[in-house]
Amino acid sequence: MNHHERPHLQNWIAGDESGSEMLKRVWRVRPFILPKPLHRVPLRVGNVLELVGPSPSAKTQILIQTAITCILPKDWKGINYGGFEHLVLFIDLDSRFDIQRFSQMLVHRIMEPYGEGGGDYDKKLYDLCMSRFLYVRCSDSFQFLQTLKTLNWRLDKEKEVHGVSVHLLMIDSIGAFHWMDRASMLLSLKENSR
Repeated sequence: MNHHERPHLQNWIAGDESGSEMLKRVWRVRPFILPKPLHRVPLRVGNVLELVGPSPSAKTQILIQTAITCILPKDWKGINYGGFEHLVLFIDLDSRFDIQRFSQMLVHRIMEPYGEGGGDYDKKLYDLCMSRFLYVRCSDSFQFLQTLKTLNWRLDKEKEVHGVSVHLLMIDSIGAFHWMDRASMLLSLKENSR
């Protein structure tokens, strides 16, 4: 360690803020990203959350609302949208994601501050938000594995293109290929035993 790094390291070790000051700073920098009522879950950037429930329990709906909050700007033309202005990477494994529904919900959020008689939505804001939503569809576990293997490269490239990083990685239906893979494994075992 050279003599220039030593004071910086000593300041870091000594600590210049209390625990409550640190929490206030971190909460300001890394705000909650889940929609109400799930906003009370202490989830921060870097955490992993799994939503589990039966088919009609609105898991994808929660993902869509969270993604929209992430891609919306904080403020746009004097209107507070409360967004995070970051990218979202949505990996769809069961091929049931409805982009039209996503688009309708985004338009609804854009129009929300204007009330019901708001007229047309801001097309420029809509286009900006949609450019922040990155969508990947995988049709089998090999495509999913390939997506995961190239994830670092893709995230770096998107950050370079957009100037902001991916704030949220969503994987819808993580167990989508479990039974197909298990069945193909059992079939290959039977064929090899002949």
